[in-house]
Amino acid sequence: MAFAYVETTIVGNVAGRILKDPAAAAQQRLTRDWWAMAPTRLELVVSQLVVDECGAGDPTTARERLEAISNHRLLAITPECRELAANLISAKAVPASEPRDALHIAIASVHGVDYLLTWNFKHIANAVLRHQIEFVIREAGFEPPVICTPQELPMDETDD
Repeated sequence: MAFAYVETTIVGNVAGRILKDPAAAAQQRLTRDWWAMAPTRLELVVSQLVVDECGAGDPTTARERLEAISNHRLLAITPECRELAANLISAKAVPASEPRDALHIAIASVHGVDYLLTWNFKHIANAVLRHQIEFVIREAGFEPPVICTPQELPMDETDD
């Protein structure tokens, strides 16, 4: 079974109320449908960073987010993860202003996760930065995960 690191933006779309904005609501519905099917095809994993981010903000919504990931395996944030995150930032693959985004990428890479699921197009699933992100990860001796959205990794029965 393949492993998928679930970044916080995914969990944020799974928990909470459906937003009024039609595009945001569509993204939430797609994510929730994906989330319901994913465990049949993937082992979903998170890190303490995801837990910490999910626990922030409105207490009711935070509780829902934490409940959504409560049964997922927790990947350790090792010194290698921190070093790779620093390398991503120093190589300008991830902006210095976004160390948590660099750490999400590093955690998934160091642990050999197959996919990193995110809705963060600014610093993680960024087509302009992707080549540099993958280069830095490979230079450090790791294989980068496929960084994608739930829309790019369908879980319905027709994708066999």
